[in-house]
Amino acid sequence: MYLAMNRFTVPLENAADFEDLWLSRESRLNELDGFVAFHMLKGPEEDGKLLYASHTVWETEDHFRAWTKSDAFRASHARAGQTRKLHEGAPRFEGFKSIQSIAALQPA
Repeated sequence: MYLAMNRFTVPLENAADFEDLWLSRESRLNELDGFVAFHMLKGPEEDGKLLYASHTVWETEDHFRAWTKSDAFRASHARAGQTRKLHEGAPRFEGFKSIQSIAALQPA
């Protein structure tokens, strides 16, 4: 399993617009080979800023890398430069390979 995260620092005055932008995006991730799950996470507020993280889970790092080279990736990021910048600096990318996974027990 491979987890890909981008962290964003968003001034409070931009938080609603930032969330609207993400919640209104057309996602086709669930159509891609190796895609497992996506979460947009809202973190703590500190000094008038909120921390957000996009969290995508893939079967393998190769599946993630293939997505970053795909037409679907380009289409999903096509408007990135056309909207008002709502976060500070560049998103911080972090990629992780899973070394252990524990799942909840399913009821019998």
